[in-house]
Amino acid sequence: MKIAVLKEQAAGESRVAATPETVKKFIALGAELAVEAGAGVSASYADADYAAAGASLGDRAATLAGADIILGVQGPDAASLAGAAPGAWLAASLNPFGAGENGGRARVDGYAAAGIEALAMEFMPRITRAQSMDILSSQSNLAGYKSVLDAAAEYGRAFPMMMTAAGTVSAARVFVMGVGVAGLQAIATARRLGAQVSATDVRSATKEQILSLGAKPVFVENVAGIEGEGSGGYAGEMSPEYQAAQAELVSSHIAKQDIVITTALIPGRPAPRLISERQVASMRPGSVIVDLAVEAGGNVEGAVAGEVVTVNGVKIVGHRNVAGRLAADASALFSRNLFNFLSAFWDKETGKPLLDDEIGDAIRLTKGGKVVNARLTA
Repeated sequence: MKIAVLKEQAAGESRVAATPETVKKFIALGAELAVEAGAGVSASYADADYAAAGASLGDRAATLAGADIILGVQGPDAASLAGAAPGAWLAASLNPFGAGENGGRARVDGYAAAGIEALAMEFMPRITRAQSMDILSSQSNLAGYKSVLDAAAEYGRAFPMMMTAAGTVSAARVFVMGVGVAGLQAIATARRLGAQVSATDVRSATKEQILSLGAKPVFVENVAGIEGEGSGGYAGEMSPEYQAAQAELVSSHIAKQDIVITTALIPGRPAPRLISERQVASMRPGSVIVDLAVEAGGNVEGAVAGEVVTVNGVKIVGHRNVAGRLAADASALFSRNLFNFLSAFWDKETGKPLLDDEIGDAIRLTKGGKVVNARLTA
């Protein structure tokens, strides 16, 4: 069983799908590991470290030659996988609902045509036994942390309250919109930095989580029957009544905030618009908004993917691939997700992983030359 670890080709991608730590673990299972030269350099993992862990290093062609499993962070173009074994697995974040060069249905069709069995790690079901395999959670955790640091870097004032002989500096007021994994980490990080934190979400169940982190929950009240709970623990789409009530509540709250961090995503759909141009204009000059959903269309009107723009004195931060800006840690967690996934199904007798139906059906996009995932064929 040969496992190939590729150097990422997507622009700005600094992560790697395996680290020397997981290379050792795969070899202990009986696998042969081939790592493309330079694959880990941007994440601070040297080729020599992979060699010391037992991997062979070479160019892309040598790495892919006869590979049974291909590991990546972002899914590569199917044409770049020539030389892999027939029916080889590709395990990566494949972005099948995306657009542009780093995802989309055309790329999935390319995997099918090439005979690749494509496994979309972001489709991992939110079930207990798959928690350690969940790349969305591990990467969102880091993105939530980094979003606060990005906000602090753009904000021209201190976060904590400071009492000095020259006077008192007021604590920054931080508002987190969307209390999933990224939002909870953003709350915790902002609190550790000494900010006064509030948060909101369409799921009423998150109120206790917000309180447990020492933040103030800001929720729409008296809108019966709207919980916002989607499948798999994700937020669902809001009703028009809830959207109107939330917009009114947020408008009054956001005008008083120094920093707003938005994290709302709906799998397979454009990110919901949470902050309008009018609401941005209501904030004081020098305020900062960080849009973690900018690559999915953005939660904030005026946000631009890959840029920090200033609108009426308010900075709107739209960094791409926020977790990847912490490349070493993001790679360590991502690679452990991949190892946990494959090792959980590793069959000692055959020397390869054998997926069960529940997880396999959830993440498998292509097999036998066809697109087979129900989310893509419905």
